[in-house]
Amino acid sequence: MDLRQLEIIRAIAEAGSFTGAGDKLHVSQSAISRQILLLEEELNEAVFLRVGRRIRITPAGEALLQLSHRVFQDLKDTVSFISDSRQALRGPVRLVGGMTVSLYVFPALLREFRRIHPQADLKIWAGATERCTAAIRAGTADLGMLTLPIEEPDLVSVPALAEELLLVTSPTHPLARKKRIVAQDLRKQNFVLFEAGSNTRRVIDEFFVRDNVEPRIVMETENVEIIKALVRTNLGISIVSFQAVAREFASGQLFAARIAGQELIRKTGWVYARANRIPRSVQEVLSAFERIRPKLRLSIASKGGVSRPKPAPAPAATAANGSAPPAAASTPTSSNEPE
Repeated sequence: MDLRQLEIIRAIAEAGSFTGAGDKLHVSQSAISRQILLLEEELNEAVFLRVGRRIRITPAGEALLQLSHRVFQDLKDTVSFISDSRQALRGPVRLVGGMTVSLYVFPALLREFRRIHPQADLKIWAGATERCTAAIRAGTADLGMLTLPIEEPDLVSVPALAEELLLVTSPTHPLARKKRIVAQDLRKQNFVLFEAGSNTRRVIDEFFVRDNVEPRIVMETENVEIIKALVRTNLGISIVSFQAVAREFASGQLFAARIAGQELIRKTGWVYARANRIPRSVQEVLSAFERIRPKLRLSIASKGGVSRPKPAPAPAATAANGSAPPAAASTPTSSNEPE
């Protein structure tokens, strides 16, 4: 058996006759018949039955027909992959995601992707999970980074990040002075939270139910920047991923801490349409992400319940004559500080 015989079987099935298959492949009907005869002799099994002027495929022929579809699809995919890998990636690559990853993951990903593929146009927009998955299904987005689980038969989800969720307050909130924060400390507190129905909110709500915490929810939003702004004004406290507050925590603008005895993890993953072959554009985005992933700030440094931020710089004192005192030598910023 060889590829030519599999090609002939497929042509006969599509054309409905040996003559039609010959026309399709630009060979004579006798050449088609000869190849089928050789194949049937090799298998000791009929591939097609001749009923008058019509033919009918046998179970053995049907098995060979399905094999031919798989083989030629694999050949097509392999040739496309080799061709794609030799060409510069061009055109739009459309990326979708939630608000947090759009703010704190995608900028670094965009820089790395453009460094390798300057001729490609990476387009990004943020939205709720339902909108993002709908765009991926419709083909208006190539892939998305979304909070898991995404359990849809027509979509592939690949775990990418496990982000720690922390309690976040303003530095002047009473909880910020505690050495250890437990679930009972959160009862009857005002909360600013992500919108109900999101996967992140589901993790938080499960914690509330499990530990009998009854929060007073004063606002819900999908925008993490709004959450942080309201927390800074002491309107409420929140639970968000560490990378969303890493900069403010390091500068002392926000207080962040683990809740003792709890492991609140938000799992995020790549989601794209299920297909026979992963498009090269998707593969290149995934590769760029793997290069930047070690640089992401996903967890608070301290292993204890509370990790204190460095205090915000105090205002410069004024000398008696009205002039500022000599400046102290500045400490260079560590390369590990969040960007």
